[in-house]
Amino acid sequence: MQRLALTFLALPLVLRAAPGVSWCYDSQDPKCGPRYWKDLAKGCGGNNQSPINIDRRKVQRDRNLGDVLFDGYDQAPPGKWRLMNNGHTVVMRLEGVSASEHINITIGVLLEKYRALQFHFHWGNLEGNGSEHTIDGHQFPMELHLVHMNTKYKTFNEAKGHPNGLAVLGFLYKVSDVDNSNYNTIVAGLKNISRQGDFVDLASTFCLNNLLPSMAKLSKYYRYPGSLTTPDCAEVVLWTLFEEPIPISQSQLNAFVNTVHFPANGIGTSLAKMTNNFRPPQPLKNRKVYASRDATISCSAMPSVSLLLLPLLLVFQIVHFSGPS
Repeated sequence: MQRLALTFLALPLVLRAAPGVSWCYDSQDPKCGPRYWKDLAKGCGGNNQSPINIDRRKVQRDRNLGDVLFDGYDQAPPGKWRLMNNGHTVVMRLEGVSASEHINITIGVLLEKYRALQFHFHWGNLEGNGSEHTIDGHQFPMELHLVHMNTKYKTFNEAKGHPNGLAVLGFLYKVSDVDNSNYNTIVAGLKNISRQGDFVDLASTFCLNNLLPSMAKLSKYYRYPGSLTTPDCAEVVLWTLFEEPIPISQSQLNAFVNTVHFPANGIGTSLAKMTNNFRPPQPLKNRKVYASRDATISCSAMPSVSLLLLPLLLVFQIVHFSGPS
């Protein structure tokens, strides 16, 4: 099967603030950027906000975290998909009930089932990275979010009323020396969605797993309870951030920066390139981040304990090797 290229979109419902509320990123206008979102939407000041920094010295291993079960990710479903510039990001809407019902994930101890709705990107600029989540303080070039809704609920708004309503899979990117051919179609489509509201319907759908690392590497992930990363920042998301990055070339990354634009700010103003459309990491507060059985963790306790015990260890070694006086 031909492997296709794609971008990631944010479902308008995910990215839309309350009616009449205007929000943006600092790269558009610092006066309506992420630091002010809590003034525009109360939920953005909550205790379980996303994204976060994954500190691998503090995550807790949970060997009961099973693999995410992907259903339909290896098939090209019927229906049509739409690639769109919604003014904040590039979004792929998995249109139509028949199409989206074919793509599901199953996660959690209770084996909750979630239906795929859409996927989208967050990126930086020509000089800097743009992932939303960071690992050990390191920001990656770009991040993909695959948004799913719990099949218990009939509508997106109903799902947003429940703590387990949404599940988002997050994937990070790394720069490779060659193009990732699976993204050629999306990158080529960017020129048709330069302005807010522009869209292009794909001639055919494709297998979503073409966009991801190999399934064998998806047993490494981190999980935590969080929120949408745009207003209204509803705290109803079960986050799964995968450790294995997706390779993409610098020229492909640059295409997002150079081709897609934010809406104009005011009459007569020129369009600004869509850059740095990410929310900075939010405080973890009282939450815990859990690592799957194969995910990388760092042992921070040992170095600090070793430093504290170093004088005692030196005394022991001196006594041990010197023998009785």
